[in-house]
Amino acid sequence: MTDLLNLTLGQLLEEKARLFPDTDCVVYNDRNFRTTYKEFNAMTDAVGKGLMKLGVQKGDHVTIWATNVPEWMLSMFSCAKIGAVLVTMNTNYKTFEAEYLLKQSDTHTLVLIDGFKDASYTGIINELVPEMKGKKPGEWSSDRLPQLKNVIHVQNLNAKAFTGDKSNVCMDGMLDWNTLYALGKEVTDEELRARQAEFNEHDVVNMQYTSGTTGFPKGVMLTHYNIVNDGLLMGDCMKFTEKDRLCITVPLFHCFGCVLGVMTCMTHATTMVMVEYFSPSTVMKAISDEKCTAFHGVPTMFITILAHADFEKYDFSHLRTGIMAGSPCPIAVMQEAVDRMNVREITSVYGLTEASPGCTQTRVTDSLELRVSTVGQALPYIDCKVVDPETGLECPPNVPGEFMAKGFNIMKGYYNMPEATAAAIEDGWLHSGDIATKDENGYYRITGRIKDMIIRGGENIYPKELEEFLYTYPKVSDVQIIGVPSKQYGEEVLAYIIPKKGEEITEEEIRDYFRANMSRHKMPRYIRFTDSFAMTASGKIQKYKLREQAVEELGLQNEVN
Repeated sequence: MTDLLNLTLGQLLEEKARLFPDTDCVVYNDRNFRTTYKEFNAMTDAVGKGLMKLGVQKGDHVTIWATNVPEWMLSMFSCAKIGAVLVTMNTNYKTFEAEYLLKQSDTHTLVLIDGFKDASYTGIINELVPEMKGKKPGEWSSDRLPQLKNVIHVQNLNAKAFTGDKSNVCMDGMLDWNTLYALGKEVTDEELRARQAEFNEHDVVNMQYTSGTTGFPKGVMLTHYNIVNDGLLMGDCMKFTEKDRLCITVPLFHCFGCVLGVMTCMTHATTMVMVEYFSPSTVMKAISDEKCTAFHGVPTMFITILAHADFEKYDFSHLRTGIMAGSPCPIAVMQEAVDRMNVREITSVYGLTEASPGCTQTRVTDSLELRVSTVGQALPYIDCKVVDPETGLECPPNVPGEFMAKGFNIMKGYYNMPEATAAAIEDGWLHSGDIATKDENGYYRITGRIKDMIIRGGENIYPKELEEFLYTYPKVSDVQIIGVPSKQYGEEVLAYIIPKKGEEITEEEIRDYFRANMSRHKMPRYIRFTDSFAMTASGKIQKYKLREQAVEELGLQNEVN
């Protein structure tokens, strides 16, 4: 069994730069950014010194609001090298959400690009901090965000990423990213080393906000030790080495990109082939041109790639492994990815942000059946169990209950939310809120969220079971099962279905398929066809939004008890 590492992110990068100086570290095939481990290590030293010169102290919070640009990666490791905490901001956030995060996290320094899609980040900051207008960096203070001292602007070379209003945006008061390199020259190597002596691997290095599908988002405090070792063990499950090249397009602001992506690579000196944001053609080109051996994605990404008209034009022959996670993985989709994308050693990971995030994972040595139907066994050094939510007692094999985990990977807590932390962690055990089963051999299956479970007339109905069933219908591309209110039964089942391109499906077809194959009480009372689902930027389906949409569409407001 691999020993856990007692290293900070900075020490880990320095070690890899020493052992694999000429191995590609971070590569973009759509812009002029291609660095070796030695080069990337030197760049992060320079940026870290620049942040020190700006006044960033040990423990200060530096928020990054950007797509997967090179400066994201540089910020992550530069902050880690000077003891600062990198706070990650969802790229979909608008004014209200951004203000909440910047306030709740006590952000000291903000790094941002112009914007993404229709959101103007610079415009939002101008609105939140009007005091910057007409001022130079360091000459302003904010009434609404009193902790904020610096705003650093990154000029994104990919202009297509931002489609919003570019007018009336003022750069007053913002520091240009490239200025950090010049500022860093005023800080000595000795000063940098002295700073690094002030913290260790058990200090917080990363703060990620839960997606906030219920209530306000919470800042999950993760340490160097948490994410270094979770990345190490998950990379081991994929048998990563310095010969591998992972295509990363999942967002870095989420644990999927930041840990399952970056940290699995950094711990194994694996090359990171970065794609700024998901576009199937861009991803396929990166995989093909850079001869990637691994690819991570949520199921919807795989579905989109596999259905793309130009799929056959690209070379997937070098692919071997990767992770399909982030939301329940349809068995049919994973099988098609294995067959057509060549990811014959694809793995599944289950976890949550509060657990750094990985708790269980399939191994490349597992049978294909296990890799497509389970989320694997507990990772080394992590204890997992399934408990009855009512009694707290561990469930027998194959009996559903709440998944819980305990180990080195559990967060330090939610930032400035002690009550929420206490509710989430009980005697070291993290409550996941997810329903799971564990078989006799220790393999876990996730069957849904506790709050997503549908109770119809006293019968428990697990959405994932019905979703997996509908994926077997040849005309179905994607499906989500939700519960909607019913005065008679408490809840009824609703199926939102995306038909395959060029296919037409009727409600009666779906009902006939259910009648022939499933228990009567599991048949959806309502069936709706759509072309997309509401999602978070990290690719998670927002079922609560689908429920709200369904209640409105079906006029079920009076059915709510």
